[in-house]
Amino acid sequence: MEAFGNTRLQLRDNGRLRHFLTLDGIGRELLTEILDNAESFTGVSERTVKKVPLLRGKVIANLFFENSTRTRTTFELAAKRLSADVLNLNIDASATSKGESLLDTLRNLEAMHCDMFVVRHASSGAAHFIARHAAPHVSVINAGDGRHAHPTQAMLDMFTIRRHKGDFSQLRVAIVGDILHSRVARSQILALNILRAGELRIIAPRTLIPAEARNLGVHVYHDMDKGLNGVDVIIMLRLQRERMRGARLPSEHEFFQRYGLTEQRLRLARPDAIVMHPGPINRGVELDSHVADGAQSVILQQVGFGIAVRMAVMSMALGPGPAP
Repeated sequence: MEAFGNTRLQLRDNGRLRHFLTLDGIGRELLTEILDNAESFTGVSERTVKKVPLLRGKVIANLFFENSTRTRTTFELAAKRLSADVLNLNIDASATSKGESLLDTLRNLEAMHCDMFVVRHASSGAAHFIARHAAPHVSVINAGDGRHAHPTQAMLDMFTIRRHKGDFSQLRVAIVGDILHSRVARSQILALNILRAGELRIIAPRTLIPAEARNLGVHVYHDMDKGLNGVDVIIMLRLQRERMRGARLPSEHEFFQRYGLTEQRLRLARPDAIVMHPGPINRGVELDSHVADGAQSVILQQVGFGIAVRMAVMSMALGPGPAP
């Protein structure tokens, strides 16, 4: 896969959003605009007719080389609520592993007059590759690429935090779990730093912490109890079984014993702390059901907010301006 290249690829000459590939290189003002626009879309789901006409006549292709029912579904709903036409394409990754095959797929979709590609791919940099080779009128949204980035997931997480906690500057946020393999964690860390969160902690075994972690503006903890002390937000990561290779963990049971979020551990955080998870949850591995379904969990709200955030990103990349 081609190198990521200049993150300015994401912005038009006037500084507006063209693609949404990574949070790296995007400023606080633009991220805040995404959150503000998402706020204006949250009420659409409550209407009798759950649509606004901002992207009427546009064609959006969900181009998923890697399965993810939840992400694909929320992108589809977001596009349809903006009145766009949607193509859902689940493509066998083995048939598109070479750059030439990716370009063939791209050209065929452009011949169908698509205006946006929502791309999910197991290879880091795939969305950048497609964005660099797409026709000038096409926008590309990264729906997760390898270990690299998942920017809309991070933004729906930021939206959830802002909804519950307001100002980021006073918050202590802990991200717990498989930091090493997680594109979600990488994007969350970027977003929290751009939005100037008060303190950012990552909690994981040494084998699941990336070597460059201390250069990411985070405090590293290997002890779960110490890491959770006094935090306002707890983000539990999914243990990505399909990405785990080698003996990085003795067992899932031992991981839960040391790093699983239980009611007892939750009491170490602030009394009004919220619990988040990008889903799907491995119950009894990352957190127990009492916490997942408890009063401090906002996990299901994250799913709903994801539609509004993706509507905001799509409308900013393709539409005439901010949401109504």
